[in-house]
Amino acid sequence: METRQMRCIVAIAEAGSLTRAAENLGLAQPALTQTLNRLESELGTRLFTRTRRGATLTEAGLAVVDDLRASLAYGDAATERIRAMGAGRAGRLTIGFVTHAVYQVLPRALQRLRAAYPQLDISLREMSNAEQVEALEGGRIDVALLHPPVAVNARVHEKRLGEERLVAAIPAAHEPGADGCVSLAEIAAHGLVWFPSLQMSALRTQVLAAFRAAGHELRIVQDANRTLTVLSCVAAGLGWSLLPSSVRALRHEGVRYAEVRDGAALPPFELSAMWLAKSRPTFADAFAAMLDA
Repeated sequence: METRQMRCIVAIAEAGSLTRAAENLGLAQPALTQTLNRLESELGTRLFTRTRRGATLTEAGLAVVDDLRASLAYGDAATERIRAMGAGRAGRLTIGFVTHAVYQVLPRALQRLRAAYPQLDISLREMSNAEQVEALEGGRIDVALLHPPVAVNARVHEKRLGEERLVAAIPAAHEPGADGCVSLAEIAAHGLVWFPSLQMSALRTQVLAAFRAAGHELRIVQDANRTLTVLSCVAAGLGWSLLPSSVRALRHEGVRYAEVRDGAALPPFELSAMWLAKSRPTFADAFAAMLDA
């Protein structure tokens, strides 16, 4: 059944009259009648009972009219989506992100993006640093929100989104000092639960060097590739951790946060956006412009 024929059937059903349906469709009534007659002949059954008072759906017509409405709606939506994509208003954007991007940066940018491009299909994937680099290189994500520095074997743009100081995540049963802080020595004594070397190798090296410069040899007692896993390990007493200060927004049973009293030499925890460089503007460019620096 052609789209034109489906529209005629739905129009007649809603108007209850061929005359009114023809007016609504902008057709001459004889042309609409001819279309209906031909279709009923092809189907071998009547779709309408026609009288001088109008046209009412037969049992066969009632059985299909809702399906026809749905088909037309799907078709219209597809047509509009194609037009929107052609006009640069719709498409697909896949965003990879580390946990710390969800506290402030990602929600605000998504709100702005949705307002500007309501028809854009957005896919979100929480991933580690290493996973995002691999996915960005392979074209499986369009934007990466991750912790620099990283090396990407592709031509990319980068936008630094800010940095945070590191705070200690410690078991809730441990009381910090009177000043609410803990020391580098205490952290070193308990060992560090942290992200695997392949995930943030440069930052890991900087953290270990800061402890060494302060006269403390720090052991990594447990690798954990997600923030929630790190916190679960801390709650279980496997060690302490160092995380960006925004982690305070994440309440975790069995864990408390404390400033590091002598942690001025600790490296900051940075967040960057990286996206593939293309010869023409992309939705990734638009999203990056909406990120807070």
